[in-house]
Amino acid sequence: MNARIVIVIPVYNEATVIGEVLAEIRKTGNFSIIVVDDGSRDDSFVQASARGALALRHRINRGKGAAVKTGIMAANLLEPDIVVTMDGDGQHDPADLSVLVQPILDGIADVVLGSRTLNRHEMPKTKVVANFFGNFFTWLLYGIWVSDSQSGFRAYSKYAALIIDTKADKYEYDSKVIREIKTNRLKYAEVPVRTRYTEYSQGKGQKQGLVNGLITLFRMIWNMLT
Repeated sequence: MNARIVIVIPVYNEATVIGEVLAEIRKTGNFSIIVVDDGSRDDSFVQASARGALALRHRINRGKGAAVKTGIMAANLLEPDIVVTMDGDGQHDPADLSVLVQPILDGIADVVLGSRTLNRHEMPKTKVVANFFGNFFTWLLYGIWVSDSQSGFRAYSKYAALIIDTKADKYEYDSKVIREIKTNRLKYAEVPVRTRYTEYSQGKGQKQGLVNGLITLFRMIWNMLT
């Protein structure tokens, strides 16, 4: 894989796992990695820096979307061919990176969405249901049906990484990217990705749950009306 690929990882209190995540990514290829610490209360920033990532830090917790946007802006300065975003809690399998970027390398997509529901047997039933409603309201508001509107494992061409501008700082960022695909007439593809639901990842309070899901939906609707 000769393309220059930059991986952006937003983190919030991931000091105990970010080192392992970075080590696993490096085993799969020679990537530039940017970790954006979104105001963590632990030493996520220090751990990421110590393991060779380009670590950036928000002084306060601004939200997942803000961290991803900061990371993509920084990645664009490195003039990559592809920018990949993935979570920092170890849920995403770096072995799927090659599958994720291939549609961009083949010239058939500007954005590739890693879909957990294409491997639905791996998802807890509660997440399958929550994901369906997320997909439904994303389609209702933005007019594109995708199989996993909330996945953070995505790849962007150089052009897409430069042009997408969601204005969203919180969890609604992932859905707003779908709107940007439609608004900018970007080509997109979906590929199946594996997700590892560990006790650690499922126990995190800041992950998208029912309450956060309802707040995200409210923000999406409010932004459509204002």
